[in-house]
Amino acid sequence: MMNKLYIGNLSPAVTADDLRQLFGDRKLPLAGQVLLKSGYAFVDYPDQNWAIRAIETLSGKVELHGKIMEVDYSVSKKLRIFLMDYDKPPDQRMCIAACGEEQASDLGSSFCLYTQQWSRKIQIRNIPPHLQWEVLDGLLAQCGTVENVEQVNTDTETAVVNVTYATREEAKTAIEKLSGHQFENYSFKISYIPDEEVSSPSPPQRAQRGDHSSREQGHAPGGSSQARQIDFPLRILVPTQFVGAIIGKEGLTIKNITKQTQSRVDIHRKENSGAAEKPVTIHATPEGTSEACRMILEIMQKEADETKLAEEIPLKILAHNGLVGRLIGKEGRNLKKIEHETGTKITISSLQDLSIYNPERTITVKGTVEACANAEIEIMKKLREAFENDMLAVNQQASLIPGLNLSALGIFSTGFSVLPPPAGPRGAPPAPPYHPFAYPEQEIVNLFIPTQAVGAIIGKKGAHIKQLARFAGASIKIAPAEGPDVSERMVIITGPPEAQFKAQGRIFGKLKEENFFNPKEEVKLEAHIRVPSSTAGRVIGKGGKTVNELQNLTSAEVIVPRDQTPDENEEVIVRIIGHFFASQTAQRKIREIVQQVKQQEQKYPQGVASQRSK
Repeated sequence: MMNKLYIGNLSPAVTADDLRQLFGDRKLPLAGQVLLKSGYAFVDYPDQNWAIRAIETLSGKVELHGKIMEVDYSVSKKLRIFLMDYDKPPDQRMCIAACGEEQASDLGSSFCLYTQQWSRKIQIRNIPPHLQWEVLDGLLAQCGTVENVEQVNTDTETAVVNVTYATREEAKTAIEKLSGHQFENYSFKISYIPDEEVSSPSPPQRAQRGDHSSREQGHAPGGSSQARQIDFPLRILVPTQFVGAIIGKEGLTIKNITKQTQSRVDIHRKENSGAAEKPVTIHATPEGTSEACRMILEIMQKEADETKLAEEIPLKILAHNGLVGRLIGKEGRNLKKIEHETGTKITISSLQDLSIYNPERTITVKGTVEACANAEIEIMKKLREAFENDMLAVNQQASLIPGLNLSALGIFSTGFSVLPPPAGPRGAPPAPPYHPFAYPEQEIVNLFIPTQAVGAIIGKKGAHIKQLARFAGASIKIAPAEGPDVSERMVIITGPPEAQFKAQGRIFGKLKEENFFNPKEEVKLEAHIRVPSSTAGRVIGKGGKTVNELQNLTSAEVIVPRDQTPDENEEVIVRIIGHFFASQTAQRKIREIVQQVKQQEQKYPQGVASQRSK
C-alpha cells in the first residue's frame, strides 16, 4: 500500500528537482515520481514509517522559496475539502469553503484543510513514550466508538497510532478535540488518513452500529496487508537500578531493542515513585515480544555482573488474576510442566496482594537468562490462549447485543480496557440493522450473590452500588434477607439489555476481584428471569429438546420448573446458572424465544391460540 503525501503552500517557482533535493538533504529520498501542480505536489512513499518521518520533519518547519511548506496525507479528488480559518479563535472558526484539492491549494496557509472530512481513520503522532495505553484509550473513547487501534512501528522516540472510528463524524470530533492535546511537554499531532471505504463513488453512508464487516484488517509497516493480531502485551517488572541501562545513552539501547524486534517498549518510569521495581510493557508479535524480553534480560544480567549486585536476575511477569488460574492448570500441572521443560523455578504472588486497583499477580521465574527466556515463551502462550478465549466470548456477546460498546465496559476478567474487534473476512455480508426495541425496553433480572458479598456490592454509604447504577444505566436494588441464616441475597436489576449486560458483568467482576470465589474457579451465579407462562413450553421444547440445545450452546444450566403456578402477570421463573458469558447468552436466547412467540401471536392471534389449545 502506497502512502501518498500532499505537499501544499508551495511557491510557483518550486520545481520537482527542488523537492527532490530538499527531501534528499533531509535523508528522505524520493524513489517515485513527483507530481507537481501549481502551488502543491504529490509524492509517494511505499512505507508508512517514511511517510510519517516526512510529515514530522517537513510540515510547517521547512521554508522553500519563501513559503513554509505543509505536508500531510493525501486523499482522492472525489472527496470534498472543508477549509477552516484557524487564524480566528476556536469559537469563531467557521467553514468558509468547500472545494476540491486544486482550488484549495490557492487559499493560503492560514487555513486548515479538512482534507478527509469523510474518512473514519485518523493518525495520532507525537504520543509520549511513557503515556499509558489505558490513558490513550480513555481519550479516544471520549470522541466516539473506537473500532480499531493499530500501532505504527517507527524509529522515533514518540509513538504513532492509526485509529478507526465507527463513523466519520466521530473521527471529525476526535480531530477537533485531540489536535494539540497537551500531555506534559508533548502535543498530539493528528491527521486524517485514507479510508478505503471512501474511494467508492457511491455517496457516503453512516456506518450501521453493530456492522463489523468493514473494520480495518490493518497494514504492516512494510505495506503488506495482514489480519490484525490481538494485542496481548507482555508486562514485566525490572529493578529500578537497571532502567538506565535498558534505556541507554540518549535512548539508543531501547531504540535498538524496538528496531530489532519490531516492538514498542514502554518503561513506566513515573509509576510507583521510589519503588524498587518499575513496570515495562512490550507490544509486539509473540515472537517480537519474546525476543525483546530476552534482550532486556541479557542487559540486566550484564549490568548485574558488572556491578556484582546479584548472581541471577529473575524474570518477573505481571498477569491479570483472571488469567492466572488457567496458567497454573489443574493441581498446578501447567506450571510444573513449564518448570520441568525449561529448568526454572516459578512462583506466583499471593492473592493478598490483589485489590480492585491492582488486579495483577507477579509470576517470578528463576534460572539462567536462556532458561527464563524459554519459560517466558511458554507462560505467555498459556496466558495468551486464556485471553483469546475470553475475547471469543466477548465477541459472541457483541453479536447478541448489536451496538453494545464492549470496549468501554471494563468488566472482563482480562482487565484490558480496549478489546479487539471480532475477526471477520473482508466482504462479509453486513450484520442486520439493530432495532433497539426488538427486546422489551425494560428487563428485570434477579441475580443471587453470596450474603457475605453484599457489603462489597453496596460499598461505603452505598457509594459503589450508586456508581454501578449510573455506569450501567439500570436500577439496582438488594432485596431484604428472607431469614437470618440465608447463604444468598437477591439483587434486582431493572434496565434494557445493554444495562443488564453492564450491571451483571460488573457484579461478576467485583465478586472475583474481592476473592469471594476460589482463584482457580470461575464465578458462577444463579439468575432468574420471568417469561409468560404461555411461552414456557417453547423454552423447554418438545421432549426438552430446546432447553437441552440451549444448555449445550451456552454452557449454562437452564431450569424451567414444570409445576410452577404463574404469578399475577401470568409469568413463570426461568432459572439460569453459570459464569457471566454463559448466563448472558442464555438470557438473550430465552428473550429471543419469547419475542418470537409474541410476534407470532400478533401476526396470527387465532392460529397461535388454536395451537395452544391442542
